[in-house]
Amino acid sequence: MPLIENSSYRAPWCLPGGHLQTIYPALFRRVPSVASQAERLELPDGDFIDLEWSVQGRPRLAILSHGLEADSQTEYIQGMAAALIRRGWDVLAWNFRGCSQEPNRLLRMYHSGATEDLHAVVNHALAKHAAPSIDLIGFSLGGNLTLKYLGERPTELSPRLHRAVAFSVPCDLACASRQLALRSNWLYMERFMRAMRAKIREKQRRFPDQLDLTGLQRIRTFAEFDDRFTAPIHGFRDAADYWARNSCRPLLTAIRVPTLLVNAQNDPFLGPGCYPHEEAEASEFFHFESPASGGHVGFPTCDNGSESWAETRALQFLGAY
Repeated sequence: MPLIENSSYRAPWCLPGGHLQTIYPALFRRVPSVASQAERLELPDGDFIDLEWSVQGRPRLAILSHGLEADSQTEYIQGMAAALIRRGWDVLAWNFRGCSQEPNRLLRMYHSGATEDLHAVVNHALAKHAAPSIDLIGFSLGGNLTLKYLGERPTELSPRLHRAVAFSVPCDLACASRQLALRSNWLYMERFMRAMRAKIREKQRRFPDQLDLTGLQRIRTFAEFDDRFTAPIHGFRDAADYWARNSCRPLLTAIRVPTLLVNAQNDPFLGPGCYPHEEAEASEFFHFESPASGGHVGFPTCDNGSESWAETRALQFLGAY
């Protein structure tokens, strides 16, 4: 019954509340980028994924998956990469389709359940890197991808893949979409919508016969955007179908790899459906930790340039087996 009821995280007194704990590290944490080597992974459907390797031939490799409208250079990815490298891991951080410096080739993009792309990255890493131990770490949308991937194919995973950690995961996409549509979250929603509307405009320039942008500027929520664009582009009936078929929560009890999910109770992005206590209680492999504070992919410390609590916690879990 790996439900972790007593978390070690304590937020700094000067950063009360989930909003500050989310925004402050996102805006003000400064982490030097780790040295990396770029590689383009060609996909069977004619598209590509851009990878960033930090490799010194170590016996452990971690694959890092970022969140919505982020990339491999995002602070929390670089911070985690640096912490892993200090402790003896090689690192592979990957950019979702359309999230690197060059737009992807196809109309389709990344989405919350596109585990076929993570599968391609994992298989490529297994073939290219000799590490006997490969771990997965995901944040937010990348965490949903990671958990869904582990749960939907538990008997097909390589024995070299045997640990995972995820932070701030919208396990129930419908619930998280409703939560982000609240007036108190308008700042986050507008930031996401601005970036996503820009990507749709870029797609329409290259695929003018396949996208109608009428009313695009009036779209303000994930419900509207996913219903109009994400779902039909990626083969789902509507937003509700997309959310139902891509949420990781129904798959958590199928996971057969030691896995830790950390969702802060004051995460402004997550509603009540994103806290899978029952699944952890019923599982031998899936661990759930829910500190009282931390925000969304935040977990700030007093020294904003040092190793974050999330990085320390991930390494504790990965080193525990």
